[in-house]
Amino acid sequence: MSTGTATAAQASAEQIPPDGDGARGAVLLSGITKYYGEQLAVDDLSLKIQPGEFISLLGPSGCGKTTTLRMIAGFEHPDAGDIRISGRSVLAAPPYKRDVNTVFQAYALFPHLSVAENVAYGLQQRRTPKAEVRERVTQALDMVQMRRFGDRKPTQLSGGQQQRIALARALVNRPAVLLLDEPLGALDRQLREEMQLELKLLQSRLGITFVFVTHDQGEALSMSDRIAIMRAGRIEQLADADTVYARPASAYVAAFVGQQNFFRGPAAEAGAAITSPYALVRAASPVLTSTNLGEAAVRPEFIRIEKAAPAGSAAEAIPEANATRGELIGVSHLGDTMQYLVRLGPEQSLIVRRPTPDAPALSVGDPVLCTWAAHHVLLFPAADDDAAKQGGYIAPPTA
Repeated sequence: MSTGTATAAQASAEQIPPDGDGARGAVLLSGITKYYGEQLAVDDLSLKIQPGEFISLLGPSGCGKTTTLRMIAGFEHPDAGDIRISGRSVLAAPPYKRDVNTVFQAYALFPHLSVAENVAYGLQQRRTPKAEVRERVTQALDMVQMRRFGDRKPTQLSGGQQQRIALARALVNRPAVLLLDEPLGALDRQLREEMQLELKLLQSRLGITFVFVTHDQGEALSMSDRIAIMRAGRIEQLADADTVYARPASAYVAAFVGQQNFFRGPAAEAGAAITSPYALVRAASPVLTSTNLGEAAVRPEFIRIEKAAPAGSAAEAIPEANATRGELIGVSHLGDTMQYLVRLGPEQSLIVRRPTPDAPALSVGDPVLCTWAAHHVLLFPAADDDAAKQGGYIAPPTA
């Protein structure tokens, strides 16, 4: 967007008085587009974030989530569209004049300053009275349970403690919106899970709007009020965690959130099933047109597994639909879950998870029968870029 166009858009937006979307902490993105040269990073994206909401932007690297966050923060400027925070357009506002603060994966703490001095830095730059600085720094450190570490240097702290200080430094300015760009990515798994819980509890207590960017589906599912699944600069689905997991809007979302077993083939039974090389996969209701090439998705936890009857025996027959035979090629103990990997054919496999107390005793090499219910089947029109899913299990995308 040219400077003149941006100025005109801002002037137009400023003529709109704050309404229900004007409460402190509300964020409204309207038709945001961003190019880097000829590369389209964010494509006509619109999103309304409610005050006090914890929303996650989830997707693989290159999907546009961090660029979107940086535009809200003011570190990047959209080529088209408008950004409103607390009811006012901020297109012309620099980062320090937006009522937001950002926490990055790299904590960017000053190593030569104490913990308390790091937290106080932003207030001091704003020439806040010293007595108020001391009071607010103490309050911020109390929020993250780090007051007793106020005299230490960042290098004397663990990764999780440094993350808490970065949060305190962002919260001490009392922003309407806190932007978090993969803030837990540098932590080990156990500490990351602990910080997820602490972040959600902190956000609930403070009532501040959190916009959280991550490629980790577990983080998004465990913390968010809503999740925006992003793909190629657009939002593929925006919903709460239960909806995204149980009723994904596309095969892309189904594959990205959790794990899925995919079968591909022509539509059958008036669009209520697909015929793959390995099974007739039937859903509870028609979704596909009779001419569609479709994909069926079944989550590993919805599949039952048992040792199959020997080939050629009278008991070898399998059900007509939602069943397949294979060879067990892997068994993994995941604590409260047992995971089975079943080979269906050349380069095609199925993943199954069963609660450990109910898991059957099976050994690698066993012939197995896998079955599932129609109401656990999701059907989608097959997309050209999903060709890698033909016939069997596909792991979710990673970063």
